[in-house]
Amino acid sequence: MTVPTGWRKSSRSGPNSNCVEVGRVTDGAAVRDTKDRSAGYLTTDRARWSAFVDAIKADRFA
Repeated sequence: MTVPTGWRKSSRSGPNSNCVEVGRVTDGAAVRDTKDRSAGYLTTDRARWSAFVDAIKADRFA
């Protein structure tokens, strides 16, 4: 995977807490804590990222 680019705050992040940013990599996504960017990031491939987003939209983590 490549170095992430195009970081943006997740639309599911709250205004003051639970903030994450999503960046693009060649074949997937990267996720990092907005408040602690120096801690690094987690990357995943396109298929797993899509499944994760679908699960959030379906409220399977409630």
